[in-house]
Amino acid sequence: MATEDATAPATEDADGDTSLPLVLVAGAVAAAVVSPLLWVVAGALDASDSLDLLTAPTTIEVFVNSTLMVTGVTGLSILVGVPAAYLTTRTNLPFRRGFTVLLAMPLVIPSYIGAFAFVSAFGPRGTLQGALAPLGIESLPSIYGLQGAVLVLTLYTYPYVFITTRAALKSLDTRLVDAARTLRHTRWEAFKRVTVPQIRPAVAAGALLVALYTISDFGTPAIMRYDVFTSVIYSVYGDVLGGGRDLASLLSMQLVAATMVILAVESRVRGSGVESENPRAHATPVRLGHWKWPAVVGCLAVVLLALAVPLGVLTMWLLQTGESAAAGSLAFKPVFVFNSVSVAGGAAVVSALAALPVAYLAARSDSPLATLFERASYIGYAVPGVVMGLALVYFGARYGGTLYRNGLILLPLLVFAYVVRFLPQAVGSTRAAFTQVSRSLPEAARTLGRSPGEAFRDVTLPLVAPGIAAGAALVFLTTMKELPATLLLRPTGFDTLVTRVWTAYGSGHVGEAALPAFVLLFVSALSMLVILKTEEYDVE
Repeated sequence: MATEDATAPATEDADGDTSLPLVLVAGAVAAAVVSPLLWVVAGALDASDSLDLLTAPTTIEVFVNSTLMVTGVTGLSILVGVPAAYLTTRTNLPFRRGFTVLLAMPLVIPSYIGAFAFVSAFGPRGTLQGALAPLGIESLPSIYGLQGAVLVLTLYTYPYVFITTRAALKSLDTRLVDAARTLRHTRWEAFKRVTVPQIRPAVAAGALLVALYTISDFGTPAIMRYDVFTSVIYSVYGDVLGGGRDLASLLSMQLVAATMVILAVESRVRGSGVESENPRAHATPVRLGHWKWPAVVGCLAVVLLALAVPLGVLTMWLLQTGESAAAGSLAFKPVFVFNSVSVAGGAAVVSALAALPVAYLAARSDSPLATLFERASYIGYAVPGVVMGLALVYFGARYGGTLYRNGLILLPLLVFAYVVRFLPQAVGSTRAAFTQVSRSLPEAARTLGRSPGEAFRDVTLPLVAPGIAAGAALVFLTTMKELPATLLLRPTGFDTLVTRVWTAYGSGHVGEAALPAFVLLFVSALSMLVILKTEEYDVE
């Protein structure tokens, strides 16, 4: 293990350079992420009657509702994601390969599509109530409100915890677990004392993504009729004469403050992790014994709720509409797929590159600047897509001139909005990968005459490549599903899969909404399969 001090930002590290150039690059990335918030801050500062708005009963209710929803979703996602990751990585769970793929797949389904499906299936006059009516069951527990929002968001965000935890478990040096067992520790004691400290950074990174996604999600709370920050901001923003923009700006600033609290809690929980000299040492899978089939039933229940319900509802919509789904102004076109993949791919590549200096500096330095830059990179994720989109619309209209009026900078602004919103996904995954690479490995390369840059390129980069690729893939998947920013910033005539789903569903043509939704899920599922196949999230 390396013993050198890595706390000073202006010292040279074994596998790279944490000197001034790296600090400047990471600082530039952090500044770019924070820049769209300047307009939001300006709007909040200009708001009249700020104190009255902040202390209004509606504002307090929104804060409490948002807190309850974020806490519930994050806690349940950990309770689902960590056991699922352990079962599919370290045990003799039957059908482990298939469950690994299926348990990761809910990440490709937009939460608002899941909310549409659950309301259609379990809501008033829904499919389930209609099927139970002949049995005398006239009503079901309401799907609306906090319980519905927490259920749906948990089903479509727990894969963040599942994927990051699974990656950490696969890199775990199981010789340490074996050593604990030889000291007469039970499996549970060995798990608490050895495994938990090693996977804690990855679990915290996944939980952070869940919390930030939940607090910034608009579609699911709106569909579930549960007032939170995002739904209220969206509903009041256009009310210029009624002071809606003032309230929206103040609520947006509260979102930023809530993000800071989440980041602080995550930083305390995460810890520094445990570096391993042999991160690929594997042990014999843990035998589940009589818990084998209950584990199968639990995994199957999650898969059925998260995948079977929305796929079944979408299929029903498509079949009910019939041939009309392929005709008219809402007809599906292949260009929708190309547009979605091109902007999502661009955002993924830019995010992966931007995350490298921030994640490396955060993992290799304890300096205040390193911490500040990493924390700043997460701020954009907490800003609702609608607020981010409107901030960039304002920026483009004010400073873009003819380029904006002609629509020439809208696509770059759209990709920039995606990067600002979803950069934490790349930073979290990349940082977790860096923390698990022992500094003694690039040090050995340095003793053989390699420069810091060569040691980073030839030793560290191949080891962290799966984490980088996983982060980029998460950005791609999330970008494919982003709706508000896409609606606000896309050039005229630039339609994507999500905009077609929104337009068709809003007009009541559910069949036309079902077809692009299926294609969106298919493209996203292919990208997830690529991750599982090539980025070392193997299912063995």
